Amino acid sequence: MSTDPGLRRLALHTLLAAFPGPSAPDWALELLADGLAGHTLFGTNVADSAQLAALTATLRSARPDALIAIDEEGGDVTRLGHRTGSPYPGNAALGAVDDPELTRLVYAAIGADLAAAGVNLDLAPTVDVNTADDNPIIGTRSFGADPALVARHAGAAITGLESTGVAACAKHFPGHGATVSDSHLELPTVDVPLSVLRERDLPPFAAAVAAGAQAVMSAHIRVPALTGDLPATFSRAALTGLLRGEYGFRGVIVTDALEMRGAAGAAGSIPLAAVAALSAGADLLCIGAEVDRALVESVASEIAASVQDGRLPAARLEEAAARTAALASWSSTPRLPATRDAGLGVAAARRAVVVEGSPGDLGSPLVVQFVAGHSIAEGRVPWGLKPHLNGTEFVEVVAGESSPEALAARAGDRPVVVVGRRIHNSPAARDIVERLAATRPVGVVEMGWPSSWRPEGVRAFVVTHGASLANSRAAAEALGLAAH
Repeated sequence: MSTDPGLRRLALHTLLAAFPGPSAPDWALELLADGLAGHTLFGTNVADSAQLAALTATLRSARPDALIAIDEEGGDVTRLGHRTGSPYPGNAALGAVDDPELTRLVYAAIGADLAAAGVNLDLAPTVDVNTADDNPIIGTRSFGADPALVARHAGAAITGLESTGVAACAKHFPGHGATVSDSHLELPTVDVPLSVLRERDLPPFAAAVAAGAQAVMSAHIRVPALTGDLPATFSRAALTGLLRGEYGFRGVIVTDALEMRGAAGAAGSIPLAAVAALSAGADLLCIGAEVDRALVESVASEIAASVQDGRLPAARLEEAAARTAALASWSSTPRLPATRDAGLGVAAARRAVVVEGSPGDLGSPLVVQFVAGHSIAEGRVPWGLKPHLNGTEFVEVVAGESSPEALAARAGDRPVVVVGRRIHNSPAARDIVERLAATRPVGVVEMGWPSSWRPEGVRAFVVTHGASLANSRAAAEALGLAAH
């Protein structure tokens, strides 16, 4: 069956593609001219601000109303700051401060950065309520574990971001905060009654709708009481019944990346996942990060074929394409502020730092940073105290390959400051901290999702609620180690 050109164009108008590198390949521009809704940019597409502005201008030369999307959450998930870390604290820090006006200001600053770069759709904020302490994919991306707190900051973040003309996309509906597995790698299940979902996970999405979020992102998670055996991205009950019908959302429903195992694995392929998502009520489909022309064409062909053979109503495809066009129109005019506060990010991060104990006992220490993994959402972004230290000796170690004896020998008679992310999850790291603390002054800087673990004998315990460049600066200052 040959693909109808009109159906192909409509199908392309529901797709966000991607490409590698700092410049757009010809196929990426040709598909925009053919009707592709836009592209999602990743860290590999960003070298510096001038290059990024030139890239987005090139994309718009092919399609003036292109949607140019990015995952810029601030904090631990940053594309603009992927080489250095974000200059802003992330959601966990903002939630810890619990000043919605500060959240609005930080997101307005993020929006201004994006608008200046030519980006008009931010796949943020994350409004999941992080009720699972060991959630491997949300954690510090969340404003907190309390639904009311997350809801008020979701509204503030969306208001701030959209004040710059950049569309906000609240994610991950109907709530990824209670999962203990990563939907990039598998299909997580949240097996709770709908009553729990309504009380715990859904209030921030209601707040997002009320704040005028232009987009909401679906999650590749299974909620049996709502979605049956399907991920929410493929669930008409979740997207059309709950989000549109009950919560009254009229904007664009965006999918999380269809290449993720929670979607492509459940459907059998990325093209089939695209059809399933559109059938459920999604409008704009993120294909993923590993994209080429052949993949985009195969997805568009499958969507067109599904209309031709009756699997997808033509009216549903037309509706989705119309919604993406309306989003492109809404986000076509950036609104840059007259002035910018360069110190906002660090000032906000300082307010989020919690210091327990006596940092004054830790003068001239050896700073030991434990190597920590990263989620697929975060990618490899620099973190930690090293860029901010005032000449203090710094060493990075793998906890399981080091020992308290070796570190004590290196420290000599100096105190030790240990820096990590989710240190409590590593038995080897906990053992090093506890044994060092029995013999000398030790401080701990926790830059991941906080826990109740407080090792005996530690002189100071510092919680930053994130590991951005701003969080790291604030931690170094709190310990009196910051270079001036």
